[in-house]
Amino acid sequence: MDELTWRCLASPRIRAMRHLLTFVILAVSLALGGCSLSRERIQRADAVVDLTVDRQSTCATTDHCPTDSPVLEAAREADAASTTKAPVHVATLLEDGETALAIRVNLIRAATRSIDVQTYIWEQDDAGKLVLDELIRAARRGVRVRILADQLFSFRDPGLLAGLARASDHLEIRLYNPTFHSARTPPLEFAAGIVCCFFKFNQRMHNKLIVIDDLVGITGGRNYEDRYFDWDDAFDYVDRDVMVGGPVAHTMGASFEQFWQHKRAVPLTHLRDVNREIVNDTDDTKRWAPPTYEHPERVAQLLANAEDPDWLQTHIQDAMLRLRRVEYFSDLPGKTDEPKRREARTLTRHIMGMVRNAKSEIVLQTPYLVMSRPAKKIFERLRKQPDPPRIIVSTNSLASTDAFAVYALSYKHRKRYLTDYGFEIYEMKPHPANVDRDALEGRSHALYTPPVDGDDIPRVIGSQGRRESHPETSRLSGPPSESSGFFAAASRASRGPRHRPAPLLTGGVRFGLHAKSIVVDDTFAMVGSHNFDPRSDHYNTEAGVIVYDKRFADRLRGSIMQDTLPGNAWVIGPRQKSIPVLSSVNEFIGDVSERLPFFDLWPFRYATSYDLKPGCIPMRWSDPKFFECYEPVGDFPEVDVSLKLIYTRMITAFGSSAAGIL
Repeated sequence: MDELTWRCLASPRIRAMRHLLTFVILAVSLALGGCSLSRERIQRADAVVDLTVDRQSTCATTDHCPTDSPVLEAAREADAASTTKAPVHVATLLEDGETALAIRVNLIRAATRSIDVQTYIWEQDDAGKLVLDELIRAARRGVRVRILADQLFSFRDPGLLAGLARASDHLEIRLYNPTFHSARTPPLEFAAGIVCCFFKFNQRMHNKLIVIDDLVGITGGRNYEDRYFDWDDAFDYVDRDVMVGGPVAHTMGASFEQFWQHKRAVPLTHLRDVNREIVNDTDDTKRWAPPTYEHPERVAQLLANAEDPDWLQTHIQDAMLRLRRVEYFSDLPGKTDEPKRREARTLTRHIMGMVRNAKSEIVLQTPYLVMSRPAKKIFERLRKQPDPPRIIVSTNSLASTDAFAVYALSYKHRKRYLTDYGFEIYEMKPHPANVDRDALEGRSHALYTPPVDGDDIPRVIGSQGRRESHPETSRLSGPPSESSGFFAAASRASRGPRHRPAPLLTGGVRFGLHAKSIVVDDTFAMVGSHNFDPRSDHYNTEAGVIVYDKRFADRLRGSIMQDTLPGNAWVIGPRQKSIPVLSSVNEFIGDVSERLPFFDLWPFRYATSYDLKPGCIPMRWSDPKFFECYEPVGDFPEVDVSLKLIYTRMITAFGSSAAGIL
């Protein structure tokens, strides 16, 4: 920093402006924090809802007029056949986005008693509106429907929520952890939340769960937004859910109940802005109407699939496995109050135990490769064993991620991951070749043509055709969405162009990895919401299913390994030491720079990205012939030089101390 800049920043006028801004934000935060509603105001809104709520019923039978669902019936049979000592489950992976959405619709329409939905994000795009409409229809049949959504990124429209509060007397919605007793968080309140209530504001409910009749449940990485279901035209996610029917669904329901009853789960009439909308608008003629969709033909096709027995047989039933031991784990809602309390971090403890006891192999898929301190210790210990397990990591590249700040920290520690932990890292390409043909129908195929490497791209491996591989097709993508931390939160709060993914040299839509899964020793596997990072360990509440079955583990492993193939990912490996003395000096300086918490400015890193040469077969970066078969493609392949890349470099240099909140 030059002297003039320093003097400007240190001048009395600048300091005074900074102090004034801080004072204003603190004043706003204190005012907002003290604006919880009076009991009288809440009772008044409750009375308005009670008088104007839609009590229409579209069904007169005691079973609430469900549609047939072979999936729910299979779950019912498994539950009936179970005993305490010999449980029976049916389960399948949900890899394809449209399949994951269609089976949700199928199960919602088949519900006879209850539907509980828990999520981190709920947008009002086609996917969000479709599921919401289906839930309201179920409520009007007489099914009890409850929605619990994290406040920061869900709905955000007080008028919409005021209408939903009166949409059906069998529908109830609560928002989790509203910092200032409101449904909407405008930019000033966002800043105030960071200043006044950082820890409360930083702790989010990251669980994703839907439970039908306490018989079948779905959990994993998907929120309710187009990009999670292959419906976004700019940036879509490679994501994964697991659907399980049988006794474990009771555990899922009990977990939802814990969150629903927690003090941070706030009814709509208790929120200042929603309460105001309800009290000021007592027009009982307003009713929930079927939504208008941006792509109605696509919605119609999905609804047809959801009720088509042949489609369900092909996409769901044929892939279902009959299993014994299946467990659902969720952090307790109390984790957000006492993040270091051991019993509150249930899922995190089980994941750590799985990794710690690995013998032969760990296959990990995570969008954000940032290790917590306990994870670092476990991987260091595994690496020092006489015969350490192989550790394969599938994650995002800068070109595919929407969380460039988190990626910067992963980039900073590449050498540690390779040498200290023995990771084999594969970073997803923004236009991977293992595309879903169905998801591309009616889209802009000509925007981008993926590389053709047919021998490296097998047919689908896994449950029900998540990514059928065809050289002539490509993935789509869409605007950025969920990330784990505050940079993503700022992105959603501002929605400005600076917070979009890095610009690319290649044209067309892109995909980013969002699945969170792990397979250990080919014997047990976990699918859930946990990102295996410090935020998931200490701040967010997380949930997931652990399956103890080799067949299921093999399917999940195959799906993850497909994402590591040359047509789908770059390999991270050490730079070739072409100049003996200078290369050693460069590595030494890089090592010193990496270990600095700040000023990690050395641009020549130990590792870089590689692509497989034509005619070669894939191999590990530690193979002696690696450099013969792989060519370096730069640290940030396909990324155009931009401010985004500069931000990434800066966070690598100065942001390591923020790893826990990113």
